[in-house]
Amino acid sequence: MSAGKISERLDVQIRWLIRRDMPEVLEIEQASFDHSWTEEDFLSSLRQRHCIGMVVELNDQIIGFMIYELHKISLRILNFAVAPAYRRHGIGVQMIQKLVDKLSQQRRSEIDLTVRETNLAAQLFFQNQGFKAVNVMRGHYHDTDEDAYLMRYQLMDAPEWLPFEGVRNRISEFKDAA
Repeated sequence: MSAGKISERLDVQIRWLIRRDMPEVLEIEQASFDHSWTEEDFLSSLRQRHCIGMVVELNDQIIGFMIYELHKISLRILNFAVAPAYRRHGIGVQMIQKLVDKLSQQRRSEIDLTVRETNLAAQLFFQNQGFKAVNVMRGHYHDTDEDAYLMRYQLMDAPEWLPFEGVRNRISEFKDAA
């Protein structure tokens, strides 16, 4: 099996994140990112009225999570990870589908997120879920001054965002060369 293929899709439960989930969420976070969020980072985000945390559970074990914000016309993913042992089993796909399902229910039309320029695995995952890179955010990450890609998923019947039309950046140059 190639590295990009999903093996078996696991049937999981996606539910609200609660305080007692934090040790498992932090373990997944630290296993997933070199520059991981602290418990205080999570709690600070989740204290915000418009911020929601969800976890993915399999046999009473947390194997993934996502933190996202609700905005007027969009959802914004702030943090998203699947435990390394459960990657390529459709867990991330199910989490994204949960958010996509919320779009039309809540009269929102898009999902935004930022991905580190060096995180190719995440870029490819989100691209495979229908996200498109729409902008390069120079020096976005304060810990490394690394650039980020702003990626966007848009419902098919939603109008395109006008501010990014005609923007020239490394992403558009790469697409033009292909």
